[in-house]
Amino acid sequence: MAEAERAGRHIRSYVLRTGRFSDSQKRAYNALSGKFVIPFQDSPVDLQELFGNDRPVTLEIGFGMGTATALIADENREKNYLGVEVHRPGIGRLLWEIERRSLSNIRIIEYDAAVVVEKMLAPLSLDAVHMFFPDPWPKKRHHKRRLIQRPFTRNLCEALKPGAYIYMVTDWEDYANWALEELRATPGLVNSYDGFAPPMEWRPRTQFEQKGLDKKHQIRELFFTKA
Repeated sequence: MAEAERAGRHIRSYVLRTGRFSDSQKRAYNALSGKFVIPFQDSPVDLQELFGNDRPVTLEIGFGMGTATALIADENREKNYLGVEVHRPGIGRLLWEIERRSLSNIRIIEYDAAVVVEKMLAPLSLDAVHMFFPDPWPKKRHHKRRLIQRPFTRNLCEALKPGAYIYMVTDWEDYANWALEELRATPGLVNSYDGFAPPMEWRPRTQFEQKGLDKKHQIRELFFTKA
């Protein structure tokens, strides 16, 4: 689908799952969301004010249960992490991890990532973007729901500082090839490798990734930087 055909209409890239909301996740959500979950707003958020410092900010889109988010943030406390997710049990789990690890460098937005990127992120405000195992929408008739496509990638590029990166990981070959072409076609983005990237050793393996490996899916990684 051409970019011009996609412009002007928003198709959700997710469906709200009905997974179990455990007692510990509910407790964490009720106790901590007021401090760490940021309401959606129809204007750019001041990230320096949000975190209370001017440290580098990484956006993570669709963090699932937040396992990788918490581990990476714990190992890089000199950086800030802004997670976007719509699955409330996952948000509750990440809030539980924040409390358990005494993390102060994570904030969460419970909203559609495409709208957040378009409305809440100022140009040149991000140092990195992580997208680990986004929904591949494998059926051809659902490809329009895939998050990694223009104009979303263009909006994402505008929010990046020069030299900032986009790092995506998927276990679906078709989606990997699709995303590779969409990112290549996005003005301002440059592939840091010749095709797919080698595995980034600092990225922790999650239970979701292990399920893909158990199905004999090959993990493919993409790493693009802003020129």
